[in-house]
Amino acid sequence: MKIDRTRRQFALQLSSVFAAPYVVSNRVFGKSAPSNKTTVAFIGVGNNGYNWAKRFMADERCQIVAVCDVNREGPGYWNNSVRGALPAQRLVNEHYGGKVCDVHSDYREVLQRDDIDAIYIGTPDHWHAIIAVTAANAKKDIYGQKPLSLTVSEGRWMTKAVEKNGVVWQTGSQQRSDQNFRRACELVRNGRIGKLQRVVCGLPGGTPDFGKTAERTDPEPVPEGFDYDMWLGPAPWAEYCPARVGVNFRWVLDYSGGQITDWGGHHPDIAQWGMDTERTGPSKIRDAQGEFAEGPIYNTATKYRFVCDYDNGVELVVGSSEKSGVTFEGDEGWVWANRGRHDASSKQILDSKIGSEETHLYKSDNHVADFLDCVRTRKQPVAPIEVAHRSISIAHLGNIALRLGRDLNWDPAQEMIVGDESASAMLERPYRQPWDKVWKELIGNI
Repeated sequence: MKIDRTRRQFALQLSSVFAAPYVVSNRVFGKSAPSNKTTVAFIGVGNNGYNWAKRFMADERCQIVAVCDVNREGPGYWNNSVRGALPAQRLVNEHYGGKVCDVHSDYREVLQRDDIDAIYIGTPDHWHAIIAVTAANAKKDIYGQKPLSLTVSEGRWMTKAVEKNGVVWQTGSQQRSDQNFRRACELVRNGRIGKLQRVVCGLPGGTPDFGKTAERTDPEPVPEGFDYDMWLGPAPWAEYCPARVGVNFRWVLDYSGGQITDWGGHHPDIAQWGMDTERTGPSKIRDAQGEFAEGPIYNTATKYRFVCDYDNGVELVVGSSEKSGVTFEGDEGWVWANRGRHDASSKQILDSKIGSEETHLYKSDNHVADFLDCVRTRKQPVAPIEVAHRSISIAHLGNIALRLGRDLNWDPAQEMIVGDESASAMLERPYRQPWDKVWKELIGNI
């Protein structure tokens, strides 16, 4: 789609105002590039993007050369902090000690640049798919924040685009680079708890006011420097109010799936890793029960529980009242893992050694470093896109079951809900004009 002239001029004006000498991309000169650094652009630097930029800059093998955000600078992020394109640019320039980082307001400007090797996607969830497919088609390697997608359909198209174009994709499911989760999964995969019977994922509930803006639900003038229409993008039109945007966007179903999808790329992802089902999924989602936020803006589940049945007989429970973390239950014991530690039903299980001939899972101790390694080696990272798609599909299906209040029969091979047309319709969502045409054109080329 042709970029709007006014928006394009604004982006180019920002770029010229904050013009910077480029670090030459490895794609231009190969491994003999003058800097020999992977050049990275960050798209979406309001909250996670701003913080993860620090982790990327800590690795000397890469350099951030551009940041992109529809908000030039403003409050409403974590604890109502001020974030946006300009604060992110200052962060990067201060780190490198010079004017090395360009500013863009339109992701398409970034993806048209030949001097960028890789991108980081840190936008709200409803933007992930369009940016990801566009980036893959532009042959950019991608670090994409979780949750992967807004719908099951989006996730499959994203996966197809990444695989077709041969780009590296690392999902921001950084628990796969935590030794506690890896160790727990290896114990399970190697039979230390006997036959696996049940897995329980305890996720957060509620709609926490992360941005300190939840009470500001009445329409307000759009702040100067914030391209709100672009922020909405493919989502339905809605009047601007501070409660809707910033870090609290995740409590609005038009943009996210609440805590279920916010954490669906974490604990259920680890559950699938331990179950050895990370490239498939359950065959049934049942017994979904939940409560939803009531108010003018927020409408995601605040309390919830649903059960997933797998063809191998294992039961996966996902709920907001379960013990935080991931618990694997077998007929000879249990293993539990959360951020920072893991435990087991016996010291014998906990201290068990994994033999050289047994299953050893992909070892990564640093999620960003693993991504940058794979950008250079062209290998698959610890959290590839197919795995991420399968994990977040559990969350999407759980949300559908909760909203409809009934069980779903799922065909993981065909990725279809069986015998339920209204539920099947919820596997995708219509896009607002003109983004419906943009999306149709993008996936038409896959």
